[in-house]
Amino acid sequence: MHATDQQSDATTAPGTDASVDDLSPSAKLVYKVLEYEGPMTQEEIATESRLCPRTVRYALGKLEHHGTVTSRVNLEDARQSIYKRSRRMPRGLTPGLNPIGRDTNH
Repeated sequence: MHATDQQSDATTAPGTDASVDDLSPSAKLVYKVLEYEGPMTQEEIATESRLCPRTVRYALGKLEHHGTVTSRVNLEDARQSIYKRSRRMPRGLTPGLNPIGRDTNH
């Protein structure tokens, strides 16, 4: 098996242990927003991250595909979902570190 075969396996199979390198910058940002702010709706994520709603929707789809984000129906408004980080984290993202690697746990 070649190194490229291993990489394609990690990016195509849902729920595999994906590397951060496989995620887009917007997906990484959405993941970090959820890490710092906790469960949020798509609209709240878009506001907090300053990404357009379409980009947030795409990033959430990728994160759900990788198994790093889960969603459930918002009990206050069933038209929306609430997204949160799953217990599983992609390789390369360290809890407590912001995207540029500075420790946020003082």
